[in-house]
Amino acid sequence: MARRVTELQVLRTERLSPHMVRVVAGGDGLAAFPRTEHTDRYVKILFPLPGVEYPEPLDMDVVHAEYPREQWPAQRTYTVRSLDDEAGELVIDFVHHGDTGLAGPWAAAARPGDRLRLLGPGGAYAPDPSADWHLLVGDEAALPAIGAALERIPADHRAHVLVQVDGPQDELALPGPAAAAVQWLHRSAAGGDPESTQLLDAVRALTFPTGRVHAFVHGEAIAVRELRRHLTRERGVAKDDLSISGYWRRGRDEEGFREFKAAERAREEEARPVG
Repeated sequence: MARRVTELQVLRTERLSPHMVRVVAGGDGLAAFPRTEHTDRYVKILFPLPGVEYPEPLDMDVVHAEYPREQWPAQRTYTVRSLDDEAGELVIDFVHHGDTGLAGPWAAAARPGDRLRLLGPGGAYAPDPSADWHLLVGDEAALPAIGAALERIPADHRAHVLVQVDGPQDELALPGPAAAAVQWLHRSAAGGDPESTQLLDAVRALTFPTGRVHAFVHGEAIAVRELRRHLTRERGVAKDDLSISGYWRRGRDEEGFREFKAAERAREEEARPVG
């Protein structure tokens, strides 16, 4: 991921659903934002801590070298929904659940002219046009990347899309190929149980078309772990045909999620056979 800070200004915001806020940003800084071909291009949004004076323009190399860690800006990871060079607009969609968290409340309160500072983008996935069909699976956090991927899939390709949201009011229009089948899963139908296997059960029940699938599966870390096992062990999806990762972990902020991922990697290393 690029280390250079891109500084933009909020142009406008839009409430897409009760739990999704779109922030459209632009400005002179957009010209230097690195262009990539990935549809899962993610950025680290920087939130300077109140009361801490940072170098202007913000330089994270200087911050890391000269400031104690507890004074570093907080970071939250989001996927760029779209980038329109002609209009000079970069779009990021934020999940918003009231006053909980950092980025969601910021997006809900954002006004034109507010600063948006970010690192990136990263990313590694774009739909493979040579695949026979596509599988896109995730929750609200994955919706921007799923939407961007659907717009890139060739018009005559088949795609199966499964997205978990709180309820019918959180469904969004997803432009894509005519052959795309979109299935919305509502937590409210599962009693709102956060530990529900609703998404996993839906993928298990899906009849896979013949041919090679290219899959994108992202969302809550524990749910994604089980989906990985199902797709690789029971469905035989090849590693190179699967983009899969946890975007977040229930009950943890991003700092806590990074600790969780580090512990998971250590656990996997310990479990790996020697020799």
